[in-house]
Amino acid sequence: MITYRATLDVPRELAQHLGQLLHIERRRRGTRTDSRALTCFWQAVLGLRWFRQNSDPTVLARDHGVSRATAYRYLDEVITVLAQQAPDLHEALRQAKAEGAAHVILDGEVFTADRYGEKTISGTGEPIDLWFSGKAHEHGGNIQALSAPDGFPLWVSGVEPGSVHDLTSAREHVLGALYWAASQLDLPTLADGGYNGAGIGVRTPIKRPAGDQELDVNNRCYNALLRGLRCLGERGFAVLTGRWRALRHITASPRKIGDIVKAALVLTHFEHGRPT
Repeated sequence: MITYRATLDVPRELAQHLGQLLHIERRRRGTRTDSRALTCFWQAVLGLRWFRQNSDPTVLARDHGVSRATAYRYLDEVITVLAQQAPDLHEALRQAKAEGAAHVILDGEVFTADRYGEKTISGTGEPIDLWFSGKAHEHGGNIQALSAPDGFPLWVSGVEPGSVHDLTSAREHVLGALYWAASQLDLPTLADGGYNGAGIGVRTPIKRPAGDQELDVNNRCYNALLRGLRCLGERGFAVLTGRWRALRHITASPRKIGDIVKAALVLTHFEHGRPT
C-alpha cells in the first residue's frame, strides 16, 4: 500500500460556501446534530472532489471513511442543493442586459452518459433509443445554454433526452423568455443554423438557396458577422466541462444530467465572483 498527499484545486471559500448550503438543507430536513458521519464542510469536499476529479464514489467513500451508499447519498445532496441555486432564466437575461450585453448566445450540447434503455418512436415510426443522440452519436442528455457575448455561461436548462433536437428542446425551455428579452429588453439572441425558424429575436444564419443559386453578398456578409460573434458561445460549455471533469461523461441516471450541469454552473459562477 502506497500513501500520498493530495490537494484539491478549488478555493477553500467554495467548500465553505457549499458547506453552508448543506447546513441550511440539514436544518430544513430536521437532521439532528452530530447524527451524520461527515460534517457539512467535509461533505462539501466529497462533492467537490467528484465534480473536479470525477472520482469514483467508492474511492470517495473509502477516503472519507463512510459507506459506499452514504457517499452516493451525500453526493446526491450536494448536487441537489447546488442545482437549487442555479440562476433563473429571466433574471439571467435581466442581469446580462444590466451588464451591458448587446446580445446573448444560445447553444445546445449533448452531455454523454451511460446507456439507458428507454425506447421511443421516431418521426418515421421506427423504435429508437430515447437517450441516443444522432448529433453526438452517443447516449446522453440535451442541455440548452445561454452565454454572454464573451462566451461565459449565464444559464443552463433542464435536460431533454439525447434524441430531442436542439430546436425542440429550446422551444420547451428557453424560447419564450428569449422572445420577451428581444421585445422588452432589446436583447437579441444569436444561434447557429440548427435553430432556424426559432422566431423573433433569435438570429440565425441565412440559408443558401436550393440548387446552384448563391447568396447575395449582403447576406453572406451578415452570415460571416453572425458566425464571428456566435462562435464565442462554444466557450460556454467548454468552461464547464474543462473545469468540472464529472461533466465529460456522466455515469448517473441521464435524468440527473440537468441538475448536475446546473450545479456545475453554480460552482463556476462562485469561482468567477458572479452572483446567482
